[in-house]
Amino acid sequence: MNQTRRTALQVAGGVSAYAALVSIGLLRPGQANAEEIAAAFKTQGIAETLKALGAEGAVESADVLINAPDIAENGAVVPVGVGSKLPNTEMLALLVEKNPNALAGTYEVAGIAPQVNMRIKMGQSSDVVAVVKADGKYYMARKEIKVTLGGCGG
Repeated sequence: MNQTRRTALQVAGGVSAYAALVSIGLLRPGQANAEEIAAAFKTQGIAETLKALGAEGAVESADVLINAPDIAENGAVVPVGVGSKLPNTEMLALLVEKNPNALAGTYEVAGIAPQVNMRIKMGQSSDVVAVVKADGKYYMARKEIKVTLGGCGG
């Protein structure tokens, strides 16, 4: 068999298998997920961002964890960890109240440990809000972080 033909058949088979899995719902293209939350990254304020995420009415929970310093020396690089003790956690998100765009990050964590660490930029002292989706319901926690040196030109 010709090597070029063999490669073409392998690629065609792979594409066909991928298309079949997407069509029956076993795989979800990452592009579709990005488009679903794109609007949330353009919102201002916690309430508007929660609405864009579909998390309006999120309940405060002690099982939503925020690991961050009380005082950040440099607002350009603030280390923040978000985690969940809730069973069947599907999604984690972090919002910064006084940033121009509140949503700092969102992560789908179904099937893995519900813990993410990131470095965010904060222009001024603000509350950060962790949002967790578990079993189709939304939960949240809030923590104030004081910034001594602004990260957004301060």
